[in-house]
Amino acid sequence: MEFRLPPLDRADYERAQRRLDSLTKPRGSLGYLEELAKQYVYITGELFPKLPLKKAVYVFAGDHGVVEEGVSAYPQEVTQQMILNFLAGGAGINAIARQAGADVFVVDVGAAGEVEDPRLIKRKVVAGTKNFLKEPAMTRQEAQEALAVGYHLSQEAAEKGYQLLIPGDMGIGNTTASAAVICALLGESPEEIVGRGTGIDDAALKRKKEVVAQALKRYSFSDPLDVLAKVGGAEIAAIAGFFIGGATKRVPVIIDGFISLAGYVAAQALVPELKEFVFCGHCSTEKGAALVIKRLGLRPIVDLELRLGEGTGACLASIVVETALRVLTEMATFEDAGVTKGREFES
Repeated sequence: MEFRLPPLDRADYERAQRRLDSLTKPRGSLGYLEELAKQYVYITGELFPKLPLKKAVYVFAGDHGVVEEGVSAYPQEVTQQMILNFLAGGAGINAIARQAGADVFVVDVGAAGEVEDPRLIKRKVVAGTKNFLKEPAMTRQEAQEALAVGYHLSQEAAEKGYQLLIPGDMGIGNTTASAAVICALLGESPEEIVGRGTGIDDAALKRKKEVVAQALKRYSFSDPLDVLAKVGGAEIAAIAGFFIGGATKRVPVIIDGFISLAGYVAAQALVPELKEFVFCGHCSTEKGAALVIKRLGLRPIVDLELRLGEGTGACLASIVVETALRVLTEMATFEDAGVTKGREFES
């Protein structure tokens, strides 16, 4: 698949800057809120977007054969159980999305088990990946199909009028695959990137680092899709596609936690200009997240020591983005309010 992103116009960013400078406040006094507002206008071209924003969270579920190596604190059946929990509205992302006014959709792109529920978006490419320590996690065709799932779903969401998109994740073993993807694409060492995931003990953490290091030695990689195929996961590939699809429609996508970050790293490797189309929702406490965010030159909107995934941190950040747009569109200008400007406006 070849991806072409629409050109953005710096004039849109400057229009937002002029609007913010005309509001009844000292210039720049709302700090990073103002930058978020300008970035949203730059991406979408809309100086006065319709509020409240129509937001969507897509939770991509996939299982990982590498759990055979003892790298997770939870058994694989938890993925299937959590899919049902998401659909019932009982997960962390459901609670936060209700507060944020976001719709939650659940996508089975690679779960090992089967869930029969009409609310589930069934786009299964694999019934769990293979153990990448022994063989490639997926074929190149499977990785491409998983990427296409996310790509088309974000495009469809944009066409349905969603103005802000959030990729979430669910999959036992996915921090191991995400660490491998990040190490392979950025050249970082497992020692710096691999973390405790769901809360493994020291012995399991040692084994997890060994597994990732051995996998990186086992394979050579031809391109980002090859990385996703050999050491990634179906949901990671789908998240990568989700970022790209949103960008093609000029709808901002918010990066969530460690798995979302791995998907973004893969997506940006495929489409380098993608950075202009995204927000970084938060900084996960999973080891490696802060290093990757700094290396990519991203700035997290919130930092609340989260490590759940599911889209939770990005969904919280969406509230801040929407607040920034309330400021942009609803504050009065000096002229409208009859307020005298300060000396800073004389130059």
